[in-house]
Amino acid sequence: MSITADAKELQGEIARFRHELHREPEIGLDLPRTQEKVLQELEGLPYEITLGESTTSVTAVLRGGAPHASAQRPAVLLRADMDGLPVQERTGVDFTSRVDGAMHACGHDLHTSMLAGAARLLADRRDQLAGDVVLMFQPGEEGFDGASHMIREGVLDAAGRRVDAAYAMHVFSALEPHAQFCTKPGVILSASDGLFVTVLGAGGHGSAPHSAKDPVTAVAEMVTALQVMITRQFNMFDPVVLTVGLLQAGTKRNVIPESARFEATVRTFSDASRERMMTAIPVLLKGIAAAHGLEVDVDYRSEYPLSVTDEDETNTAERTIQELFGESRLTRWATPLSGSEDFSRVMAEVPGTFIGLSAVAPGADHTSTPFNHSPYATFDDGVLSDGAALYAELAVSRIAALAAADN
Repeated sequence: MSITADAKELQGEIARFRHELHREPEIGLDLPRTQEKVLQELEGLPYEITLGESTTSVTAVLRGGAPHASAQRPAVLLRADMDGLPVQERTGVDFTSRVDGAMHACGHDLHTSMLAGAARLLADRRDQLAGDVVLMFQPGEEGFDGASHMIREGVLDAAGRRVDAAYAMHVFSALEPHAQFCTKPGVILSASDGLFVTVLGAGGHGSAPHSAKDPVTAVAEMVTALQVMITRQFNMFDPVVLTVGLLQAGTKRNVIPESARFEATVRTFSDASRERMMTAIPVLLKGIAAAHGLEVDVDYRSEYPLSVTDEDETNTAERTIQELFGESRLTRWATPLSGSEDFSRVMAEVPGTFIGLSAVAPGADHTSTPFNHSPYATFDDGVLSDGAALYAELAVSRIAALAAADN
């Protein structure tokens, strides 16, 4: 049977596993119940398992059984992130999260279950593989940089040598029609940084602001000035996105507080703009604070770098998608998304690519459905077998091509 036919046979099992993960999401780097579930899915399969030391990661290596002419056997890595988000689920699905304040709102439950399905497909094809496959089940993608932990602990060399290629998939609950695969060579996702600002003033009575040092008005000015700075100092064709998501000050309407603070996410699409933001923001905010006679603490934290896909590996993924599912199932994005990913760490080390997959329900309006991270975001089970098939076929075909090139 074909790999897609075999995957369809596993659809029920993959969906069952996805629902188990969805009901019990875990957040961050410590996902003990999720790790246990993954290990149960891999039990009995011919994988060499390594557990993370600093996280609850799972690395599984499948040694191919086919002969290879060279001592340097090819190796391919497939990655799935496993963590959820601190979101209270509002979807109403019958496998809704049972954990208060936690939800698989970004579809990582689909990634994990699809890769577990691919593990079975690959195990059945072990004798055809003239190389090795590394499965990377990663915690902590949502702001915890789990990929860095796994790289430091050797996931890229888990087969005994550095992997030749790496692939990751990510589902979306909006953007594209049902079951559409999406690719882009080069920059596909933005870099992500954090901005943490505290303005220090002097408290007082709301009726007498002249006798105090009001941090609230300064913070309000800063939030607006940051947006103006972007439009005046940065090229509109090299975008910068800055969003203030947290703003805190005061305890009562007639009390001027001692301090005010805000936090923002900063997204950039080039290293040049990223470096410039790191220097321009503190200069702007310190200038505003000084103009108000206040002090300000500016903490600019580098987080995830640009996600840059390898052109050859992207072309490989596109050919594989078209061969498995037909040309109509592939969309090549013209522009990157402003989301960010720690799979960028992997692609900075080895050639790789990042593939989008729309899990919008069939017939739903993908332009208006709730997007990832929404408490109302839903992801359709119907894409699970296709995702598993693509994961597996990427490993099979890429190893075959690498082995042929060595002969």
